Amino acid sequence: MRESTPARVRRAAAVAALALAGLTACGGTAEPLNPMVGAEISDDALYGSVIDQAPYQVPDVTLTSTLGDAAEGTPYSLTADSTADLTLVFFGYSNCPDICQMVMANVANALDRLEPADQERVQVLFVTTDPARDDVATLRTYLERFDPAFVGLTGDMAALQEAGDGFHVYFEEGARLPSGGYDVTHNDQVSGVDTDDTVPVLWMRDTSPHQLATDVATLLARPAA
Repeated sequence: MRESTPARVRRAAAVAALALAGLTACGGTAEPLNPMVGAEISDDALYGSVIDQAPYQVPDVTLTSTLGDAAEGTPYSLTADSTADLTLVFFGYSNCPDICQMVMANVANALDRLEPADQERVQVLFVTTDPARDDVATLRTYLERFDPAFVGLTGDMAALQEAGDGFHVYFEEGARLPSGGYDVTHNDQVSGVDTDDTVPVLWMRDTSPHQLATDVATLLARPAA
């Protein structure tokens, strides 16, 4: 059953709360995704959560990307250098034992379902929440497991926190593990960035590849503003 207009407004107002509810400590057991569960399409004809009232504004932050130099990377502005028709942004870290891998695999799977011409119009950014361990080389190796075209971003903690604030993503180092390492607690939504450097839609971690691919195709088919 489709949402009524009042329900749609309430849902839009609750998007930030949904993002906070997605705050997770990586290391827990992820439930298997079933594309038939929660597959209702909203009045926006999207499976994702649409931010109707005040889309997030992408912050003008420059990080270091896995593009260019193999060791040092290349400066990457979240505003000036994100020029794709649609950019998908996820904050995570390479040592994440489950959630990050699941989400990135689902994103790669979703893009594989698109027509080649549409695939070329989408950029995927993986912003680390663990700069102490995720240098350029580490991120490049990690992302090649999913798609060599995915771009990893790292930097100092202050810049990463500023970037996270703009996307309403929060992260902090978690408890130490018996192995001596640590997990990082962070939000796990995928943010969709439009050409005007706003985030009008979010996809939570239980979004299936089919649902994400359907939404991406829908967004790319819309007339340019």
